[in-house]
Amino acid sequence: MYRGHHTLDTYRCRAHKDQAPDHHEAVSLSFRSSIFNPAKRFRFHSGSSSSSSSSEQEQVNEALGCLQIAIRDTTELVVFLSGCPRLYRQPYNMYLIVDKCMFGRQMEMEWIMNFLLQEDAPVAGYPCVLPIIGPGKVGKTTMIEEACNDDRVRNRFSKIVCFSQDSIKDKRRIATLSDCDVIKHYNRASKAQRILVVIELTGEIDEGTWRELYSNCRQHLGNGSKIIVASRSDTIARFGTTQAVRVQFFTQEAYWYFFKVRTFGSINTEDYPNLASIAMEMARELDGCFFSAHFYSRLLKANFNAHFWSMALAMIKEFKRMNLFIFGSHSVDPWQVVEPVCIKKTSSQYLVILDDYQTGSAQNPDQSGAAMLSIQEVLFGRVRPRGKFKVLAWRSHLPPHYSYMLNCEVWRPQQGMVSTKKRIQDIAS
Repeated sequence: MYRGHHTLDTYRCRAHKDQAPDHHEAVSLSFRSSIFNPAKRFRFHSGSSSSSSSSEQEQVNEALGCLQIAIRDTTELVVFLSGCPRLYRQPYNMYLIVDKCMFGRQMEMEWIMNFLLQEDAPVAGYPCVLPIIGPGKVGKTTMIEEACNDDRVRNRFSKIVCFSQDSIKDKRRIATLSDCDVIKHYNRASKAQRILVVIELTGEIDEGTWRELYSNCRQHLGNGSKIIVASRSDTIARFGTTQAVRVQFFTQEAYWYFFKVRTFGSINTEDYPNLASIAMEMARELDGCFFSAHFYSRLLKANFNAHFWSMALAMIKEFKRMNLFIFGSHSVDPWQVVEPVCIKKTSSQYLVILDDYQTGSAQNPDQSGAAMLSIQEVLFGRVRPRGKFKVLAWRSHLPPHYSYMLNCEVWRPQQGMVSTKKRIQDIAS
């Protein structure tokens, strides 16, 4: 489905660009035809570009063929599914209200729910372990929270406790389930002593530590208890008693559908081909970043005009170009804050993200009392911060409702960038 939507929208946007001039080219010189601008290359032309046009037509025909096959197979699928047991569904908050539900994780969620609700026989008396592996900010915590809030899970387990990376350094704490970071659920009326333990790791855990921790849990967890361990590292896969759930960022097609629905809502994109073209190029530049999709979609909806959208697109391009110059061939994904990232240039100064972190919904994001700005004020406002400051990047609309914070600082070219001074000067010029 996502592939079909992406192909049709690509076709419409390219056709619109061929029939009308690019109204947003004047916003930034970076809109010139370039090998780094896929939206400028992917057009329907005649003459010397006939091979490109043929390739695009093949993509359309291939997507159409896949859809036709899926439609023909639908009848057989319905007959097959009619003999299967019905699954618990929440169609209204899982599919229709995209702004208030977790998008595109049905398969992963079904895997997690089957693990939690299944009557598995423990291996040699040890609790079953499900590893969840995926990069940072991909949605592992959100999926775990969704599962823990499910009534079927809460009815099955008498207690749901969570531990962080710091907590498991003291193995006695997790083994005795004392002083856990969060008790998500406690059913005093439940006679069963099944406990669900959630361990969220931000770093590595060696096999010796895990073996001792897992062995101790056996003494304090009742029959039917289970453990979920989430991490960015593949090393936890060998700790599982079942196959790991691997969470990846959306494909380009699924990400475009997500970004389009959040940006346009119920508005038909065919009525605004110019805006749809800008939005599609913007989604391509964002490289699947969830935070950017939420931030920019909200911003674009509040400023529904081509000039502002073109300005936002030009800023995204400049952001990526700036970091490409700074880090060169060793550049990292600028949307994943692994090391300092430049987000804006003002005269001879640069606004730099030093690192990022997240706070829970019950925590005050600004406990230090330092001045805190929103990302919108920093990027599009007239605020001129100095020194170090905090930026509220985004508050998640899904449980556990994290606030994502950025530690930023104003740098001059000679500050913290001595090794890349020449590139910085090139950018300034």
